[in-house]
Amino acid sequence: MMEMKLHSYLHLQVDKKKMSKKTLIEGPVSPKKIAKSIGNHSSKTEIGAHNIFLGQVRADKHEGKIVEGIEYSAYEDMAEKIFHEIRESIFEKYDISCMHIYHSIGKVKVGEISLFVFVSSKHRAVSYEASRDVVEQIKEKTPIWKKEIFEGEGWHWV
Repeated sequence: MMEMKLHSYLHLQVDKKKMSKKTLIEGPVSPKKIAKSIGNHSSKTEIGAHNIFLGQVRADKHEGKIVEGIEYSAYEDMAEKIFHEIRESIFEKYDISCMHIYHSIGKVKVGEISLFVFVSSKHRAVSYEASRDVVEQIKEKTPIWKKEIFEGEGWHWV
């Protein structure tokens, strides 16, 4: 019994180390962060395709009010765990070389980026499929909530 508990404890420690790359970031994903991610891959010559998905906050209208931004909140520990599971499942399912995911928490203004998914592979078809799968899984599984903030005053949960 003690051996089983120790094994579970060690397994948990390893998983935490694997999950050390943080996905949630405060505020918008900056163009500088996106450019740096792209630039860091120029030396990886086995890669033939990159697919990038950028989720941008748009100025939607709701009941006559215009959205000026979205405030993202999350159950952060659970969200990070689910992002890790999504990453692992994508690497198992597709022949990809690299993947980065960043999602905003906090306020993001209209026109700013709130989600950055970057998938690299040898061939373009795989990078397209894997990227779409990542985005769909994020939307479906992660405990992240959106509160639209309206011009002037007011808000509503999406």
